[in-house]
Amino acid sequence: MTDKDPLITIDDLPLTFTVKYLGNYPAKGLWGIKFTRKPVDYLVDQAKNLHPEIILPIVNISITEDGFTFTEVMGKVPGPSRKFSVEIISYGVQDLVYTRVFSMIIVVDDTLKSESPFICHSFLCDSKVQARRITFALATVFQHYGKKVKQQTEISGIPLKRLAIDLRTPEEQAENEMESETDA
Repeated sequence: MTDKDPLITIDDLPLTFTVKYLGNYPAKGLWGIKFTRKPVDYLVDQAKNLHPEIILPIVNISITEDGFTFTEVMGKVPGPSRKFSVEIISYGVQDLVYTRVFSMIIVVDDTLKSESPFICHSFLCDSKVQARRITFALATVFQHYGKKVKQQTEISGIPLKRLAIDLRTPEEQAENEMESETDA
């Protein structure tokens, strides 16, 4: 984290952002930038190759203490909402190549028996600052959920579920990727 990073607390929620929905694509793993890379590259490529008359859907993202919802904005009547509870969001990150893109991995099959148990949803933000704010808002949700689960775990003895959010800047992520590639 840097001094310029947004400080978002649970009291700041809900937060709403208007962004463009790039779409979703299967992810090969539960968490990590390496599992959002292929989906983001694919979705950005698809967006770049859209017919000029076709525009990406504009959506309102709402981040609450319970999770993440997005609703397509269609004139005066909003489209259907897609809601993801914090329990099924396994990872959220601002992309390190396309810094205006925020992505998250959703667990769609917790038995891991389907061909694609993880789906990456990606959103094109107005700025890299907006993508960062979304990342931090989701991190706040994860922290709040983690505290609730820890309290329940202490009472019930059932182990806590892991969630991941990458708060490093795209520059820090890229630097770490370079270092890990050169380690023997």
